[in-house]
This record gives sequence, C-alpha cells and structure tokens, in this order.
Amino acid sequence: MGGSEKGVSTAEVFPVPQHILDSTGCTEDRYRTLYEQSVTNSEGFWDEHGKRLDWLEPYTRVRDVSFQEDDLHIGWFTDGVLNVCANCIDRHLPARADDTAIIWESDDPSVDLHITYRELHVEVCRFANALKACGVKRGDRVVLYLPMIPEAAYAMLACARIGAVHSVVFGGFSAEALASRIVDCGAHVVVTADEGVRGGKHVPMKSTVDAAIAQVAGDHEVRHVLTVRRTGGAVPWDDARDRWWHELREEVNDSCAAEPMSAEDPLFILYTSGSTGKPKGVLHTSGGYLVYASMTHEFVFDYRPGQVYWCSADVGWITGHSYIVYGPLANGATTLMYEGVPGYPSNKRLWEVIDKHQVEIFYTAPTVIRSLMRDGEAPVKASSRSSLRVLGTVGEPINPEAWRWYHSVVGDGTRPIVDTWWQTETGGVAITPLPGATPLKPGSATRPFFGIQPALVDGDGKPVDGEGEGNLVLVDSWPGQMRTVYGDHQRFIDTYFKTFPGMYFTGDGARRDGDGYYWITGRVDDVLNVSGHRMGTAEIESALVLQDSVSEAAVVGYPHEIKGQGIYAYVTLNAGLEGTDELRAALVKAVRAEIGPIATIDKLQFAGGLPKTRSGKIMRRILRKIAENEVSQLGDTSTLAEPAVVDRLVEERIR
Repeated sequence: MGGSEKGVSTAEVFPVPQHILDSTGCTEDRYRTLYEQSVTNSEGFWDEHGKRLDWLEPYTRVRDVSFQEDDLHIGWFTDGVLNVCANCIDRHLPARADDTAIIWESDDPSVDLHITYRELHVEVCRFANALKACGVKRGDRVVLYLPMIPEAAYAMLACARIGAVHSVVFGGFSAEALASRIVDCGAHVVVTADEGVRGGKHVPMKSTVDAAIAQVAGDHEVRHVLTVRRTGGAVPWDDARDRWWHELREEVNDSCAAEPMSAEDPLFILYTSGSTGKPKGVLHTSGGYLVYASMTHEFVFDYRPGQVYWCSADVGWITGHSYIVYGPLANGATTLMYEGVPGYPSNKRLWEVIDKHQVEIFYTAPTVIRSLMRDGEAPVKASSRSSLRVLGTVGEPINPEAWRWYHSVVGDGTRPIVDTWWQTETGGVAITPLPGATPLKPGSATRPFFGIQPALVDGDGKPVDGEGEGNLVLVDSWPGQMRTVYGDHQRFIDTYFKTFPGMYFTGDGARRDGDGYYWITGRVDDVLNVSGHRMGTAEIESALVLQDSVSEAAVVGYPHEIKGQGIYAYVTLNAGLEGTDELRAALVKAVRAEIGPIATIDKLQFAGGLPKTRSGKIMRRILRKIAENEVSQLGDTSTLAEPAVVDRLVEERIR
C-alpha cells in the first residue's frame, strides 16, 4: 500500500485505521505534543506522570542523573516511598476486587483459571508469608525457577511485597546456568516446581534445581527450596531444606503488610547475556521502573479498563516482567498467562485462545509469527479473532514479509501492529508506534516513546544527522532505565557508557529514514538474538571448548527463517580427530546440556583453522559473511596470518 499521511512518505506505509482513529487514546498530534514536553522538560513531564502510582510518601525530587563516567548514577523519584505489590493489587481492591486480574491458560486446552484481584491479593500475601517462614527478609535475593503458572506471578509479587529482590531464571536454562545465577546474586532461597508442562511434555525443574545446588555446594549455601506441586511427579527431596508450597500455604495466614520501599530500592535482578560470556545481572529499582512499565503498557497498547490483554512471553524474560506482570497489573488490567507452546496441541491454538478469552491485545515474538506462517492461512482463518484490536511484536526486528502476513492474515488488514524495540536494560518499550498516532511501515520500530532520545553515531562517536545508519545510542535517561550491573558497577559503566562517553550505548545498529523512523539492524557486538532470546557468543564457545575433542570454537549468527538469527558454530578439533556426523550431534547436545535448549546450534562446521590476524584475533566479520553465504563480500583479508584458511572455510561451508 503506497501513500503518505501527516508528512510520512515511503514506498509502503499503512495509515492508522479509521476505527482506531475514532477511538484511540492518543492521536498523532497528542503524541507529538507529549513527546516534545518529555524531552524539553523531562523533570516536569515525569513529575506529572509519576503520579499515576500511589505513593506512601510523595516524591519531591524527580530525577538525579549523570551519564558522565566519573560520576555515573541514575535515580528517579528518589525521595518517594511506595510498594510495587500494593500498586499492582491493593489499590485496585476498592473498585475492582472481583474483576479478573490473571487468566491462566494451561498447556491443556481444557484447563484455565480466572483469578480475581481479591484472590490474587490472598495468594500473594500467603506466598509472602511463606517466604518469610523460609527466612526471607527485606533486601534478600530470591531465585525463581518456575514454569508459566500463576505461582510465578504470586512469587514475584510476594517478593515485592516484603521488599525482597527476585531474580527469575527462565525455566529452560540448565543446572549450570541456574547455578551461576544463584551464586552471583547470593540467593539462599530458591522457588521452583516439581515439573513444568510444555507441549504435553513434562519438564524437570526441581531436579534441575537440586543439580544446580550440588554444583555450588561448599561455595554457597541454599537454605530452602520452596516447591510448587504442578504435576505430582516424583522429585528428589531433602527434608532439611525442601518445603512444599501447598503445605506451607496452609500454615501461614492471608494477611501481609506491604513493606514501604524507597523508589530506588531494588525490585529485581534479571540476567542477560553479554559478549564477555558471564551473564550480567541487570538491576531494576521500584519507583521509576513501575512508572515506566505501567505508562508504556497503557500507551503502547492503547489499553483501556476491562480489556483482556495477552503477552505470550515467559516471565523468565524482561517482556514477561514488564508486560505480563508489573505493567498490566499496575494498570488494573486483565493479563493472560499461557503455559504452553504456540503449536500445541494444534497450529490453531493461539487463535483458539484469543477467541476463547476474547483477547483484545495480542503481543508476541516475530519467531512465533514466522513459525506459524509455514502452515498458511487456514489455521488462522478457522478462528474469528473478532475481539482483537491491537497486535504487537517484541524481542527482535520483524522482517517485512512476516509483518505483512501478521497484519493481513491475523489482523485482517485492519489491526495496527506495534513493532516494539526495547531491551532488558531499558525496562520497557523505548521505540514503537502508538495505535492512533503512528502510520506504520513494515519492519520499522518507527518513533521513540516519551522521554526516549535516540541518536545515531558512527564508530568514532560522531553524530549521524538526518537520514543515515549508525550505532544506536540514547542521550538521556528515562525512569525505566537499569541502574547498575548487580555487584559490578564498573561493568555497567564499561558496557554501556564507555564506548560513546556521555551516551547510553544500546549495542544495536539502526538506520533512520527520511521521516525520522528507526529501523533496527541488529546487534553490533558478539551477542546473538535467537527467537528474541539474547545470549553471548562467548557462552556458547566456552561450552564447546569444554568438550575434550574441541581445540577452538567461534560462534556467529546468521539469518534464520524462523528464529530471526540462527547459531552457526565453527569448531576446530584436537589433532588426530575426525569431524563426523556423530561427533557433530554430540557437540550440539553438549551445548544444550550446558546452557539450555535455547542455545541449540543450528549449523556446526568443522574447521581446520579460523581466520586470525597476526596478533591472534579471530576476524568474526569474515565468519559472519561465510555463514550468511555472502562470500563475495568478505572485504580486506590482507591482515590475516593465513589467508588460505578463508578459502577452505568457504569451500566447506554448510549449506
């Protein structure tokens, strides 16, 4: 569809649908006015919008921010006092105690739960008291390793209620990955389930926790494991350490006062991969994060009271934190939690869930969309989807072909798509269309959200003005910004502020078109984005080199039809060993065991050598080009110690 609207011109633009224009909460004119206020008078803007929360002690100082390396600190609403859990539950009880807070859709299509705000309050208070019975106090860290069940939300909110700091670990991670996170955050209590259920299969969880604890024994003590009974499957048990949630629940009462917390007190730590291999503990605090999560949830999805909202992510990722739990519940929304996988028990499941619960807003990942595209339109068209108002995407840039399919097939060509760009570190959506305010371009994240000031710079930090491409940076703070890397503030400075002094470096590249729309081009460092999950190449390389047969390994990403980015590994074996299909399969399996299924290698190429400079540095750009089959664009190879290595790699490339 060609055309233009309000100064937006491109070969393909999708104007705002009329029914959205007629009913939206944010027009284009209002967006422009609010955005201008947010960047020219940041303090006044956030002073006003911070009042969307209930404060036990109102703030008088809105922001205290410095992006300078020698005095880097970030604070919002710094003298305010509140409780995040009370803002998500208690303040809604007078008006909507019997409204549904959480719809839980089981892996089994015949099972679902509707949990009211009154019921949520009871369950969270009991969970909070159970944590107290396990010795958890204000400021303690608690690791949550749970499937997508209501107790995951109860546990997160219970930690917030008593002032404990939760660290949710994705339920697909291995014991090794879980152990490193337990130790890094210093958690003495872990909450888990006997098993999870996904796609009709049982997933071990308690046994994985036990294996993780065994790995750190002697260096770190886990005093209690609180276990939710999900399947009733047999699990290992230590009477001195382990407690059943359902038993402890009956021993505690359903009243628990909400702890007054400073706006800058930690709320949670969430680990995200870095290019150095060791995951970073991204720390978010209470006041600014919740202001930003709730505000973005309302504006980005044009949320109105009473609507059913579904984010299909897992709470193990930041998307689940901000847009399944904290943002929606702070707004008094009905949020849907889905335990299963998109294609189980059939490829109609997502659309059946939408019809069953009359979902009005649906937020999912491009990798889900691409996987369902393979089955054509028939499974989608078998459903009504008449309740849908807004569609969203998250986790990675969506390719235009998938965007068009999502818009025309799922959205019947009438629902706007909010293609959101943000990170674990940003706490909430940072660049996005707004329904009713933004003409859409397939594949573009479009314009910045309020308070977000993006810029493009070249490799030397010089601004790229107007239309152009460069490194994406943010030049000022916003309330949802991470505050530090837990236990390592210098790493926070080095990772995000040292590359381009005075600016937050996102690690992503982007281009800006003539209309000021941003198009995210992907990571510029050695971090992969596989199905929306970020992981460092160094983590995968380390897992490969751990194997006795492997001398050296290098991992890069390459375009993948379903995942967005696939994992391509180059492996050099020890002398005398032959690269066989059996060994290839064993190495792939070993990496899955070490990191988890999300680190499944898609292509593993045995390599007699890797392209290195004379100083020994691997030239990853060459490996990326070979993996992407762009061998005619390898560029200058004159600095390589052995240029012939490249010819052999090209010849042996896996198709």
